[in-house]
Amino acid sequence: MKVFLETERLILRQFTDSDADNLFELDSDREVIRFANLGIIKGGEPTDTDYETIQNKTLPRLLAYYQQYDGYGYWAAIEKSSNQFIGWFQFRPALDSPFNVTSGFYDKNDIELGYRLRKVSWGKGYATEGAKALVLKGFSELGTQRVVSIAIAANRASTRVMEKAGLKFVRKYIHPEIEPEVVIYALNKDEW
Repeated sequence: MKVFLETERLILRQFTDSDADNLFELDSDREVIRFANLGIIKGGEPTDTDYETIQNKTLPRLLAYYQQYDGYGYWAAIEKSSNQFIGWFQFRPALDSPFNVTSGFYDKNDIELGYRLRKVSWGKGYATEGAKALVLKGFSELGTQRVVSIAIAANRASTRVMEKAGLKFVRKYIHPEIEPEVVIYALNKDEW
């Protein structure tokens, strides 16, 4: 287990090949993915949540970050007290997402902050704790100049995490791929 970052209550570590079960369980909860899965957002069924896709497509994509980038990627979140997987955090180049490329907002050096936690971990401050720690590490150790984050505007829990992590509201817009309004938050290093 390669630990990337520790907080008071969390360990953020690299994903491994054995995390397919964890990802499948996380993405099988429709309530957890309701603001993140394009199939649900567009009013249909979830997409890319079956075990085969997670094992053969999603997990290899997450693992590839560790070869491509130093300090950026997706991190499995482990609750220290129980040693249980509770979700993940992303801290990756924003333009790695085709969704972000089509928005026309992001700069090539922007780092995108994101998170997805199991429902049993909601409301405990874990998302804020992990997000703050990633912003700190990005600005103090990784040379990050701007952290950005995006969410469906109706996902108030996610935007509160962004605000608590120090990010500021930038704008709302309708993304060409989805209909719900999207919000962008950002924080520049010189404003931190």
